[in-house]
Amino acid sequence: MDAADTIRNCIADVTALRQHRLGDPTLAQAVQEVKALQSRRFTGTYADLMADPQVQPATHFFLDELYSPSDFSDRDDQFGRIAGTLQTVFPKPVVQTAVSLALLHAQTEELDHAMGHAWLDLASAPSEATRYTGAWRTVGEHAARQQQLASVIAIGQDLTRLTRMPGLRTLLHMMRRPARAAGLGALQHFLESGFDTFGELSRQRGAVERFLDTVHARESHLMQTLFEASAVACETELARTLGQAR
Repeated sequence: MDAADTIRNCIADVTALRQHRLGDPTLAQAVQEVKALQSRRFTGTYADLMADPQVQPATHFFLDELYSPSDFSDRDDQFGRIAGTLQTVFPKPVVQTAVSLALLHAQTEELDHAMGHAWLDLASAPSEATRYTGAWRTVGEHAARQQQLASVIAIGQDLTRLTRMPGLRTLLHMMRRPARAAGLGALQHFLESGFDTFGELSRQRGAVERFLDTVHARESHLMQTLFEASAVACETELARTLGQAR
């Protein structure tokens, strides 16, 4: 399967999940609540990085583009429309980054959709931390969670490599107006924002590696806690982390 087909299939899967939720407003609300909590959790987990001028832009990029509860329908539609052209316009490494993003997006939507179902079943939980922990353990999918994290880290690494490609920033700048005219502004924004964010960070020796290592270590710790620690320990840590979110 080539890159264009992979992107189209991923977007089709995401669209199907969204369409399903349009017919079930209660589930749609549950999924949105899960996404919002996960965004707050990310903000709490990385409160120190949000306050660090060196890595603040990269942390916000991950939050806004990968962990956000925002509706990415426009970006998805654009991805689907440009999938075939992507392979002819952009260098292969850019295309691979787009494929990685599409795969991550589809996997995240599948997990969040499953979490939404479990979230509804646990509506009587005494706290949101208890409810989220229970939903996480009900869904399970340990391997999928590990792959999701690996994909997040890989996208950060891919964006860093792209910043080292001569002429790519100029190409992105030249495409800005045509992309907006073609209704591809959201996709263009993601590419430019990622390029600029990780380009700036990569100018500081070892900064990208430290940032990605920190994300990997903290997310791995969270997953291990949610899967293996006692329910009380999970709920206590999650409640503390949510309390740090600003």
